[in-house]
Amino acid sequence: MPAKKKILVVEDETSIRSFIVINLSRAGYEVCEADSGEAALRKLDEERGIGVMLLDIMLPGIDGFEVCRRVRAGGSKIGIIMLTARTQEVDRVTGLMTGADDYVTKPFSPTELIARIDALYRRLDGVISEDTSKMVSGPFELNTRNRTLDKNGVRIRLTQVEYTIMRYFLENPDRAISREDMLSAVWGNDYIGELKIVDVNMRRLRLKIEDDPANPSYIQTVWGFGYKWNS
Repeated sequence: MPAKKKILVVEDETSIRSFIVINLSRAGYEVCEADSGEAALRKLDEERGIGVMLLDIMLPGIDGFEVCRRVRAGGSKIGIIMLTARTQEVDRVTGLMTGADDYVTKPFSPTELIARIDALYRRLDGVISEDTSKMVSGPFELNTRNRTLDKNGVRIRLTQVEYTIMRYFLENPDRAISREDMLSAVWGNDYIGELKIVDVNMRRLRLKIEDDPANPSYIQTVWGFGYKWNS
């Protein structure tokens, strides 16, 4: 029997955390819990096999944004879904810019949450079946076996979403790609979130790969349509 997929639920409100844990357990996931940002970081150090973290933004001590920053600064490619009761777009954008893969706004249904987790795990599971080829474009080399990106021989840390975007770009050089096509290719045909997530991830990726993110040379905007990789 294959091992259950493990999820860390980081939520300080006991009733909400219990609700999430019960529903994830019923869906077949192995669940561990943390009630603060500090506890979450300890769990990630102590527990093996955590694939996805559900991370509330409003936490006692260090908040979810800071937890996300520290996890990504350490090079972890764990899937991160932000949980927030806030409705302001700036909070959703901030969560994605700190390295989250997705976000879910409270209140949410168990069905929606599990669908988001399943979709993220499908992207993470793509690591297993990669071949040994490398893709090269200008100063960039994308290794499709270990899912890494080098620029002029220097490693650039990518999240799983960022890697998938880069691969899609390099598979489609100099082609104008619509936001809808990018959303489908990276997040899946059944993704039920907002199209805005594409734009935020492009902004985040530009900060990592461009010499001048304000005047990008590689990820070019096709106004009113989407983006293009300039090879």
